[in-house]
Amino acid sequence: MSYKNWFKNHYQKHRKIVEKLESLDFSDDEIIEYFRFENMVEQEPDFCPLYSKNEKCHNIENLNCYLCGCPYFRFNDEGIFSKDNKLIKSICSIDAKDSEFVEHKDIVHLSCSFCLIPHKESFIKKQFSKDWSGIMKNTEIKNEE
Repeated sequence: MSYKNWFKNHYQKHRKIVEKLESLDFSDDEIIEYFRFENMVEQEPDFCPLYSKNEKCHNIENLNCYLCGCPYFRFNDEGIFSKDNKLIKSICSIDAKDSEFVEHKDIVHLSCSFCLIPHKESFIKKQFSKDWSGIMKNTEIKNEE
């Protein structure tokens, strides 16, 4: 699945949950709390494929899944640039120290597995919007025509 398709599909799942919580008059803080890993595994098992295995994408205590997908992640499915004859398709806009590049054939992707930034509730509260796509609006790097 392309990055673009993942973001579109994820936005739809995220929006559906937020709309449900809004209809129940959840406050912003309650919405954020709802997205805690343990609750999501139980209440929203289809939100993430790892939930069925009760596995976390990031091995941290108090994992919050509201910002699954990071506002600092940048991608272009056709590639951002080439380096050493390899096509780089994703990067971190803040060069987070816990991210790393993973190579598959001649394609390089950013792995954020060890980065905890978007999964802490203090960060989520600073970035918060009920519109997940608004938070993520800068993630796709468009090709210049």
